[in-house]
Amino acid sequence: MIPQASPCLHIRRYHKAVMAAMQDVIAGDQYILGAAVADFEAAFARLCGVRHCVAVNSGTDAVALALVGLGIGRGDEVLTVSMTAPGTAMAICQTGAEPRFIDIDTTRCLDVNAAAAAITPRTAAIVPVHFHGYPMDLAPLLDLARKHGLLVVEDCAHAHGARRNGRHVGSFGNAGAFSFYPTKNLGCIGDGGAIITNDDRLAEKLRSLRSFPTEMAGKTVGINSRLDALQAAVLTALLPHLEERNHERVVFAEQYRQCLGGFDLALPPRHDGAVYHQFAVAADHRDHVRQALLQRGITTGAHYARPLHRCEAFADYAPEPLPGTDSFADSVISLPIQPEVLHGRDAFVRETVRDVLSRRARRAA
Repeated sequence: MIPQASPCLHIRRYHKAVMAAMQDVIAGDQYILGAAVADFEAAFARLCGVRHCVAVNSGTDAVALALVGLGIGRGDEVLTVSMTAPGTAMAICQTGAEPRFIDIDTTRCLDVNAAAAAITPRTAAIVPVHFHGYPMDLAPLLDLARKHGLLVVEDCAHAHGARRNGRHVGSFGNAGAFSFYPTKNLGCIGDGGAIITNDDRLAEKLRSLRSFPTEMAGKTVGINSRLDALQAAVLTALLPHLEERNHERVVFAEQYRQCLGGFDLALPPRHDGAVYHQFAVAADHRDHVRQALLQRGITTGAHYARPLHRCEAFADYAPEPLPGTDSFADSVISLPIQPEVLHGRDAFVRETVRDVLSRRARRAA
């Protein structure tokens, strides 16, 4: 059986470096924040080309704290997409603000024209999502934000190392939020997250918000969102290999494109700076295709077959229809793309996917 993703495999691949980093932490006396976290923050900030990285305990908290640090709260409305993980909208709700879901365009990212039409007097911020590792073109969105005085927090949970015009995602808006959940392109062995920014004041505020040290009592109401040293050490050990693993994803993605280009399905948008956290195609009869692949030993995903506006908890936050989101949700199939899953198996996976699609096409003819 070939899994869609297996988070333990990349840890095994770099086992020696990961274990050495963990042993250094265990041998020390700082298990929360401390030097290991500071070292990772500095390294990740350098990678992203920004002045500050503030490590927190999840990608959800990264979005929430970035918004709180920028002054977003009760009474505000924040535009984002429904085609995303629940954490994006949960984070907005945690601030006291309300998400408002905007449709996606052909890149599967937030439709800027739809966002422009949705702005109300309560709109205070926009959270675009670099979906599946595709670096959204933020130039028109930032123009829109400047025109209306809106803040922008990039959700980069799928896009570690992705670039647009030579710049890393997360460095365009007021802040960028990352998740280091184990299945991410850069994942630790538990939960973890980070906020990057070039805003010195925001960085200082975020460092106080993520904790509750005694000396801050009475000055700032923070939350317990500190990255532990063990996770930071693992991330520091894996960070030098991020570009290598992202390049492998790009190679596998291009091989998929060459193999599947003749079929009636929508392939992921192409961009030189994409990092393919998922390689998601959109196909008719999605469930039949997935079942046929499973019978042949290939596990697939559907990220996300149930967009947030179809979830009861978020149903009130999509006042307008979202036809692009609904269409993609009903047809999405995430094919295996993790390098450690595909190494030595990529030809078999491609040939099997092609055979399943060919059989369906012949039956439909």
